[in-house]
Amino acid sequence: MLTGQQIFAAVDALGWRLIQAELLTHVPVPSLAAAVDAATVAVGAAGPGGNGHLTAELQPDRLVLRLQTAVTGTVTEHDLRLAQSLTEALGERSLTASPGVLAAVPQTIEIGIDALDIPLIRPFWQATTGYVDQPGVEGPDAALVDPLGRGPAIWFQQMDAPRPQRNRIHLDVEVAPETAGPRIDAAVAAGGVLLSDAAAPAFWVLADPEGNEVCICTWQGRD
Repeated sequence: MLTGQQIFAAVDALGWRLIQAELLTHVPVPSLAAAVDAATVAVGAAGPGGNGHLTAELQPDRLVLRLQTAVTGTVTEHDLRLAQSLTEALGERSLTASPGVLAAVPQTIEIGIDALDIPLIRPFWQATTGYVDQPGVEGPDAALVDPLGRGPAIWFQQMDAPRPQRNRIHLDVEVAPETAGPRIDAAVAAGGVLLSDAAAPAFWVLADPEGNEVCICTWQGRD
């Protein structure tokens, strides 16, 4: 199992970011047709070894590439090699793997649900969302994930007693480490409150003016 620091050291200079156990990069393009061309370059560079690892999302102004070993739900040495190969192939076409700009940076969003009895409520959420079990994880720690990889993951946090004074659903927004500070500052400037930085840099807990909570998360502090 690679540590976050090992993954960061291997891909940071390449323009990839580690977000929620996968590698992400944005490839700026001028049009949707150009995004298709860039995706063709990436898929060709990955070859058969990209199956089960590489996914691509086409946008009019960018190609979003993701790398993760699907069977384990983690970033492996193979994914690191693919990141290197894809970056080099894109560079040969004057295309750049980029961590994005502040207006659109690589990130993922999770929904956290506090529960007294996770096995009791988890099947309900799986049935209503059509989500599947997170690969490579078993038991109550396993999240529910969109089989198409588009919607936010849902995970369950064990409660030891009812807490009616606070919401039992919150959002986790995971970003690259250099993005966390500006995101928190913007939230506070917008009227939010920093409730806790005790777990930073793994996550900071913030609340809106009515007390609804969100965590800004990074890969750091988790190894």
